[in-house]
Amino acid sequence: MSDIKVIERNRKKEAEAYFNEGNAKLVISDYQTMIADGGKTIEIDPKNAEAYFNRGNVKDALGNYQSMSVDWDKTIEIDPKNAEAYFNRGNVKVALGDHQAAIEDYDRAIELDPKNAKAYYNRGNAKVALGDHQAAIADWSQSVAIDPLLAEAYYNRGNAKFGLGDHQAAIADWDQSIAIDPGFAEAYYNRGNAKAALGDYQAAIADYNQATWLNPIFSRAYYKRGVARDALGDHQGAAEDYDRAIEVDLEFRHTMAEAIQRLL
Repeated sequence: MSDIKVIERNRKKEAEAYFNEGNAKLVISDYQTMIADGGKTIEIDPKNAEAYFNRGNVKDALGNYQSMSVDWDKTIEIDPKNAEAYFNRGNVKVALGDHQAAIEDYDRAIELDPKNAKAYYNRGNAKVALGDHQAAIADWSQSVAIDPLLAEAYYNRGNAKFGLGDHQAAIADWDQSIAIDPGFAEAYYNRGNAKAALGDYQAAIADYNQATWLNPIFSRAYYKRGVARDALGDHQGAAEDYDRAIEVDLEFRHTMAEAIQRLL
């Protein structure tokens, strides 16, 4: 074997050693050292797509968005069929507010991995951020077709349907969210809002009760329960709920003070 081949083999082994050492440190959350080891791997083996990818994941854990995006750019340059790299880079673009660019990355991630339920889910979130509710609903529908236990997708789809005025369909989606995750306080709260919008105040109050039981500082749920009680003529109960909303969230003080004055 030539000296050049021996040197190259040794460099590959050294790069692999740093790579494995970095992965071990990732398991124990030694993030800064993992980044350093990843850098050493890349210095020795600059075509190691997995090293860039893993270093991007570590930077993700540290919230270093711009830097992690550069690592996933490099991952994709070396390995253009890495669906996870497109997915992760899309998440960074969402965090930075560039929803259209994020959608393009999710498009590519889905093209490479059509069974990635989270890619459809996140693309739906990006689309709704741009005001495209119907397209978002389509993506969330696809995400739950792939993963029927994705409670957040039902929840978000319910929110979109409620925003479009389809209260019954929204309730059905929140029913699904709650069936999957009985501790989902926001789903109870939103379902209560839909029931109140349909005039079923007693059922709305039952949902607000559950929301405040799950989250005792859920000021909006106390407020909306007060509104429902007020609609049923229970002014004393309404005033108590408004007081409670103020107690757990001082930002409600002005709104609640006006509501209470109307009941006096």
